[in-house]
Amino acid sequence: MNWDDLKVFLEVARTEKLSQAAKRLGIDASTVSRRLHRLEDQLATQLFDRSTEGHSLTEHGQLLLQTARDMDQRAQAANDILQGKNLENQGKVRLGVTEAFGNDFIAPELARFCQQNPQIIIDLLPLQRFVKWSHQEVEIAVTIEKPPNTSLVVSKLCDYGLSMYASRDYLENSEAINVPEDIYNHPLIGYVDDLVFSDQLSYLERLLPNSNPCFRSTSVVTQSVAVREGLGLAMLPHFLARRHADLIPVLPQQTSVVRTFWIAVHPEQKKLARVNKVWQHLKRHAQDNAAMLMEGN
Repeated sequence: MNWDDLKVFLEVARTEKLSQAAKRLGIDASTVSRRLHRLEDQLATQLFDRSTEGHSLTEHGQLLLQTARDMDQRAQAANDILQGKNLENQGKVRLGVTEAFGNDFIAPELARFCQQNPQIIIDLLPLQRFVKWSHQEVEIAVTIEKPPNTSLVVSKLCDYGLSMYASRDYLENSEAINVPEDIYNHPLIGYVDDLVFSDQLSYLERLLPNSNPCFRSTSVVTQSVAVREGLGLAMLPHFLARRHADLIPVLPQQTSVVRTFWIAVHPEQKKLARVNKVWQHLKRHAQDNAAMLMEGN
């Protein structure tokens, strides 16, 4: 099996597009296609389902991906070790994190981190879905569910609290809310049910069964904007709401919810000094702000 062909296979698996893979590899798309077919012929199996929308892995392709990815990571790690890069606090670290947590809690701290560590380049990717570990999208991921992948190094990053919020103007000009049942009399803002990528985000359904939001979005940041505009009430994380003085918690004792963020990395990547430095910095930042993450305005 030709290693160059495996590298082509990996890039197509990651990008799902011949043109994008070719651009990243620095070769033309026809060469990429030819090498894929050669690899499939050698293995006597089909690795991709091909369509006008791109290339998606077959079952056999998924099996090869795991092996090829491990080979690639070990080769890269060996290269870094031989060149001494694993001991250097320099280079790029790609971090995937949920949108609001990335924008409101992590990005401000990473801005300071980059000022203190100018040789480390941070790629911060706000993701409204699960990380595609098999596509090597990121070195480090912060997720709302504990990754089931047993090959990863996974650690609890922090707990965080949420509760129902409304704008100050809305509460001053609307019917009083004294008990949770009163919330049914107010317009609600929530997630698009069939597009929620994790059950951990189904706060509204559990708190207020059979509620019918008047405004829905896959983005909690967009939901918070709707609340600030006086449209209604929504479940918001405290770390997001506390940045806006006009957002007021509604029955915080009765509507409070606690969730957890997890941090994950591939073992080979964590051996790199720059990756481990970011990992440790995020852990310390979360620990230092543990109380704030659990408190409302």
